[in-house]
Amino acid sequence: MPDETRPPAIRLLVREGFSLGARFFRAIGRIGERGPADGAPLMVLPGFLGTDRTTLELQRGFARAGWRVTGWGLGLNAGFRPNLLDDLGARIEAFGQGRKVLLAGWSLGGVYAREIAKRRPDLVDRVVTMGTPFSGDPHANNAWRLYERIAGHPVDRPPIEVDLPTKPPVPTLALWSRGDGIVAPASARGQPDESDRRIEMDCTHMGFAVSRAACRRIAALVNEFAGET
Repeated sequence: MPDETRPPAIRLLVREGFSLGARFFRAIGRIGERGPADGAPLMVLPGFLGTDRTTLELQRGFARAGWRVTGWGLGLNAGFRPNLLDDLGARIEAFGQGRKVLLAGWSLGGVYAREIAKRRPDLVDRVVTMGTPFSGDPHANNAWRLYERIAGHPVDRPPIEVDLPTKPPVPTLALWSRGDGIVAPASARGQPDESDRRIEMDCTHMGFAVSRAACRRIAALVNEFAGET
């Protein structure tokens, strides 16, 4: 049985490459708010080297499920920077218009979602992470070397204070997959005390954001999660 605390096998990483075409195809469409104007607010945060275009399929899925949806509006996700959480907090506050916002973060975007929820629980209703490496060794993935090269800092020493495994003071749902070719399953699943719910998906790492089947299931799971007290 594979060690789920280690970076995924190369065969799974290679499989991620087959999702690249879908990633570009699904990125076609308008950028901006979508869904019913009176829907509960939900913001989608992209993964490393992703943008709001990268998460369009997720955004469309949530909008069809009845949410008022937006991307994060902060351009390319190139890693942690000193003012990132301040900028993200301002975006969440403006989008929520007085209502708490559900944050759905894909991969690194889920790390941001958890950290801003710790800093500003007054703005965040709950957090959903998808293939997010918030638990265990931050090197337990196949992207940390690329991350360090582009972000300009060690993956385990970002330029702001964070405490990744600590659960935010809001309800949290961690979606993870044994088919993930980027992030170790144990890192995205976490320990029982690190999130409120943990649900296994059947998709690749890219699939969390670009697979129509995965996005439909994610929207259904999030609706169920949002209905819980």
